[in-house]
Amino acid sequence: MANTKIKTPKKDIVDYWFSIVDECGLSVDVSEALERCWRCGCEELLERCHIIPDSLGGEDSASNLVLLCRRCHLENPNIADKDVMWDWLRAYGTTFYDTFWVEQGMKEYEFIYGKTLNQEFAERSITNIDMFSEIVREQIRNTTYHFGHPYLNSATLAGMFRVALKKYNEIT
Repeated sequence: MANTKIKTPKKDIVDYWFSIVDECGLSVDVSEALERCWRCGCEELLERCHIIPDSLGGEDSASNLVLLCRRCHLENPNIADKDVMWDWLRAYGTTFYDTFWVEQGMKEYEFIYGKTLNQEFAERSITNIDMFSEIVREQIRNTTYHFGHPYLNSATLAGMFRVALKKYNEIT
């Protein structure tokens, strides 16, 4: 199938899905489903994303579209099974807006270093979270985006946490 411009209005997608789907477990609630990504909950410009891809016969209809930010749209599952999209969206559901990518960076940290940030805090006796948070903010200012990506990726966030821990130890 040819890749054509999606014509279904975003509002129609929201109205369709939130009339039949429970928002529990998603990263967005119905009141902000036109402004926040349904996977990560970040307030971004949203793209209409096929549940079953156009190339696999997916239609341009509200029942085959969800709203995702560019970053999540690039990572969505591209297979011909509607359930997989909803499993994927719910698997990443986060309770608080704008925390998803920090959580992913924390998971990346644990994968790389074999321990959670909470374990690092306990081992290093870090109790002044405000001080650590200020160091993290400083580290954010000292990082950069990968070419063409307007966000910090999970590996950069994990490295930033590592450097912040080192800086905290130097200061205290």
